Amino acid sequence: MNTTRVMTVTALAAAIALGTGHSAGAQQAPTMTFFITSAGPGQGANLGGVAGADKHCQTLAQSAGAGGRTWRAYLSADAAGGQPAVHAKDRIGKGPWINAKGVPVAESVADLHSDKNKLSKENSLTEKGAVVNGRGDTPNRHDILTGSNLDGTLTAGVTCNNWTSGADGSATVGHHDRQGGGANPTSWNAAHPSKGCSQENLRATGGDGLFYCFAQ
Repeated sequence: MNTTRVMTVTALAAAIALGTGHSAGAQQAPTMTFFITSAGPGQGANLGGVAGADKHCQTLAQSAGAGGRTWRAYLSADAAGGQPAVHAKDRIGKGPWINAKGVPVAESVADLHSDKNKLSKENSLTEKGAVVNGRGDTPNRHDILTGSNLDGTLTAGVTCNNWTSGADGSATVGHHDRQGGGANPTSWNAAHPSKGCSQENLRATGGDGLFYCFAQ
């Protein structure tokens, strides 16, 4: 084989290897089983109910190449219309959960609601793999809607009318960056109640109508 042919084959092999590397990176998204929404529907805590929030999770996951799984919003809801109360911890599957960068954040429901989980500003990424602004950033977006207690059960009456109100009411929020104010400032899911349910009120206290999504 002459020198020119050797160089051509070597270059081709390098190009294939490089292409393979890019392909592997692009295919990391399907392994993702957890994210924070990069944006909410834009109507404050009016998410179209829990079903509307689930649909939003599924749509964002699909856009990130991870739509092959069933996605659920981490939201609790009050009993209404003859339906029992909904507890966020009961609707997200069994785990484990992995972020968009391939980092495990929790192994199980029990691990997720323990001090051993790996949720943090650095690990609680959007479906795009982006870090969400936290305390000290402008604007602060660390208030994440949950309607839940520390153990993932419902905080009754603090769900912005079961995620259908973009005005009156209040919702329990967590701090994805694990810092701030409230009764439980370092809690990712139950830091304090929001000022209100509108987009303006959520933003005024450090939020933006974002919520957590988990794949079952």
